[in-house]
Amino acid sequence: MTPAAAVEAVRCSDATLTVRRADGSPCADTEVLVEQVRHDFAFGNIGFDFVGLAGEERAEAPADVFGGAGREAAGQLVDLWLDVFNTATLPFYWAGFEPVEGEPDTRRLQAAAAWFRDRGVTVKGHPLVWHTLAPDWLTGYSDAEVEEIVRWRVRREVTSFTGLVDVWDAINEVVIMPVFANEERPNAIIRLCRRIGRLPTIRLAFEEARRANPGTTLVLNDFNLSTAYECLIEGVLEAGVQVDAIGLQSHMHQGYWGEERTQEVLDRFARYGLPLHWTETTLVSGDLMPPEIVDLNDHQVDAWPSTPEGEERQADDIVRHYRTLLAHPAVQAVTYWGITDRGAWLGAPAGLVRADGSPKPAYDALRGLVKDEWWLAPTRLPTDADGRVAVRGWAGDYTVTAGDGMASWRLRPDAPTPEVILA
Repeated sequence: MTPAAAVEAVRCSDATLTVRRADGSPCADTEVLVEQVRHDFAFGNIGFDFVGLAGEERAEAPADVFGGAGREAAGQLVDLWLDVFNTATLPFYWAGFEPVEGEPDTRRLQAAAAWFRDRGVTVKGHPLVWHTLAPDWLTGYSDAEVEEIVRWRVRREVTSFTGLVDVWDAINEVVIMPVFANEERPNAIIRLCRRIGRLPTIRLAFEEARRANPGTTLVLNDFNLSTAYECLIEGVLEAGVQVDAIGLQSHMHQGYWGEERTQEVLDRFARYGLPLHWTETTLVSGDLMPPEIVDLNDHQVDAWPSTPEGEERQADDIVRHYRTLLAHPAVQAVTYWGITDRGAWLGAPAGLVRADGSPKPAYDALRGLVKDEWWLAPTRLPTDADGRVAVRGWAGDYTVTAGDGMASWRLRPDAPTPEVILA
């Protein structure tokens, strides 16, 4: 089976749609137009670049602590972003979200979340608890006070954003959390995790978030895809913590992993029976980072340009990677980490768009998958005498039109016989 056929076998399904007129009679022996309008699958990207634009900020706001192109460049990226992606990750890094105690950036992020929601985009928050970028002011509190403040932080954010952000990376990179050392910068989250342990820290994040919004989707997220993460997941599940999805990071600054390694990772983490979210994916379009680099943050260069050869490689790699992921039934979401090279993490040429705003071949390649190969183009089909029409397509939202009447419907593998009334 070809890679393209493997994706279709997993993601495509058949439905028998019954179309009725406003009076309830079947729309018999009629040509109808079926159009897809949205994927169920979460094709994600970060939304950091659009926070200033969404809030209609006139001046260039301070850059988020983890990057983003900023207000000036965002305008030319909007259409490119919305044409491919349906899920946005917004930055809730505590050090940037609340640099001064008691002054969180709630209204600004609420405006950004609402901006995306109004454009039909699902919004995810990243992250609620993480040792990196914990606020400096937190270190002045005692161990017991730190725990209570962290609990309050989780409840506050989830409560404040319920209905706008209902998917969260509840906790990030716990495998390394209690052993991470930074002698130059004391860290209260590391102190907390060392004192109470990994599992209680995870339980804290998940249970406080769940209490604040019982309907939220909570992700356990990590870059460490070794057996250490597997052991952690097993311990979390055995402890009865309700995890909704397993987050897997894949910053491939040192080169594409290849289908074999990616499939091996998929199979190892799918055995827990939970959806897999590929939360942070990057592929560079310039020189590859040297293989001896262990911590990607240690790679410091004066300039890291995108190159024609690298761009062709990136386009090929992104098609191979996405096809491998979507061919696995456990994968529910894939988030690419940045649409543009401008303000990209580590200054890497990992964006799908160049710093000047022009799309790279990788952008066109990914759009070709999401909106062409994996998309049901507007299709005219005849109904039978009972107003039924057979449709094969990708899980998602659709419209059906006949004459002046139109109706919306959803194609779902678990609901193969939808019925609609034209209005």
